[in-house]
Amino acid sequence: MSLTVSSPAPAAPAVQPRTYEVRTFGCQMNVHDSERISGLLEGAGLVPSDGELADVVVFNTCAVRENADNKLYGNLGLLAPVKEKRPGMQIAVGGCLAQKDRDTILRKAPWVDAVFGTHNIGSLPALLERARHNATAELEILESLDVFPSTLPTKRDSVYSGWVSISVGCNNTCTFCIVPSLRGKERDRRPGEILAEIRALVDDGAIEVTLLGQNVNSYGVEFGDRGAFAKLLRACGDIEGLERVRFTSPHPAAFTDDVIEAMAETPNVMPQLHMPLQSGSDKVLKDMRRSYRSKKFLGILDRVRERMPHAAISTDIIVGFPGETEEDFCATLDVVEQSRFANAFTFQYSKRPGTPAAELADQLPKAVVQERYERLTALQDRIAAEENAKQIGTTVEVMVTAAPGRKSGETGRLSGRARDQRLVHFSVPDGAPVPRPGDLVTVPVTAAAAFHLISDPAGPADYSLRRSRAGDAWDRSLAESCGVPAGPAAARSGVSLGMPALPPRS
Repeated sequence: MSLTVSSPAPAAPAVQPRTYEVRTFGCQMNVHDSERISGLLEGAGLVPSDGELADVVVFNTCAVRENADNKLYGNLGLLAPVKEKRPGMQIAVGGCLAQKDRDTILRKAPWVDAVFGTHNIGSLPALLERARHNATAELEILESLDVFPSTLPTKRDSVYSGWVSISVGCNNTCTFCIVPSLRGKERDRRPGEILAEIRALVDDGAIEVTLLGQNVNSYGVEFGDRGAFAKLLRACGDIEGLERVRFTSPHPAAFTDDVIEAMAETPNVMPQLHMPLQSGSDKVLKDMRRSYRSKKFLGILDRVRERMPHAAISTDIIVGFPGETEEDFCATLDVVEQSRFANAFTFQYSKRPGTPAAELADQLPKAVVQERYERLTALQDRIAAEENAKQIGTTVEVMVTAAPGRKSGETGRLSGRARDQRLVHFSVPDGAPVPRPGDLVTVPVTAAAAFHLISDPAGPADYSLRRSRAGDAWDRSLAESCGVPAGPAAARSGVSLGMPALPPRS
């Protein structure tokens, strides 16, 4: 009698989850929106791409920067032949340019699968699934928010520092700006919701938050409390474990002394202020519909420095606004000289379709704008170098970041941010412990350049390390993601912090 033993059926091959990549253009709001997009995609079962081209590529676009549309369509054009050879690959476009251009994107790039706007980020997973099921492109643009973005799942770029949105939209009518038409009127979150999100971040290990809004200091206008922003800053001071609070961006017209007092009297609010100037000419400010003048702007800076003498102040400036004369431009140079900015984000004016400024007469020739831009950046670079040179010999507390400096491979230095947000590249003395991202070191400033400080401590006595909860969170994130232990190599790895960087000069 023979016994036949059947072989077990072969196991079904494991289904690999689809991968995604989010490519972000634009401002801090877009960076934070991309964290939400990542959270939504991971909630739908996708995983981040490991460097290979992803199955789902999402472009989160900007409509403010010059040539934003050219950059988008250039990237989409490069992906068209790739997508044709990869069945199942999907491309989505969202953000401000999608809100503005709508069906233009599908007309110019019909291989795109989904287009969504600034008001309906949460629709992305459903749009992608419908596009895959129906084998057709899906377009959904809403005119107002369906849900407040902060209620959406979020995958933070950093475990030790995070964005917290306090409002969306803007009630101003600056003639050069298209943001109000793309993000709508200002909508404010309730203070309790904001503070709960901050506490959750801190519980997860973060020690720094940046409060975000198109105009943070008008926060509270929707629920009738003009002092709400100063109160919010003070409330942040009561959150145990929160060591650094920043905010961006305020508007000079609405910046009040109660905010200055809250900054000065709340220990974890950092001595740093980003205050957009845009122009030093009162005539140009009027044409821009910026409801302040240069005297008011300089007065704010004086009061900030009176209460916080070592505050670092940065700004935004537009060169070549329509009708700007040489006299107007010289007024901007004069205000910049008086303001002594630590750094400045400088932009050449470019026409943005749909803005009132695009219809103004006296659009300036490109050559004139370029020449003025170069004079302005040369002045600001000199001022920044002089202001940074004043830091030599002082001692700074630096929160270590994961992002390396451009020359870190050559110098062996690590990088981080001082309390006033200045970038610091520092070396670890022989025999001293190496910090993790999120840890804090106290070091002497030994050299300076226009865009950074350098610290090369003479020895362990000049170097102090404070291991933090944020550094512990960094260790946990590594263990959860790949099981790689923390250490000097981890601290030197190039992981994105998700914080804005000073753009390269063109």
